[in-house]
Amino acid sequence: MNETEKLSVLIPHWVEHNNEHAQEFRDWAARAGETAQDILDAAEAMNRVNTYLLSAQEKLGGSIPHRHG
Repeated sequence: MNETEKLSVLIPHWVEHNNEHAQEFRDWAARAGETAQDILDAAEAMNRVNTYLLSAQEKLGGSIPHRHG
């Protein structure tokens, strides 16, 4: 497997993992008191990271579906 093929597998995994973390951040923000907005901002930043990763994936020619479990 070459580097491009590896990235085509890794990127969907990273996106899924980031989505899980962003959701966890949002869940914790509800309990975070004065730090809630910072945690919500971190969740939004994770979503922006995924935008860049998905752009890279598209440039690689699409994706290989990846699911945990």
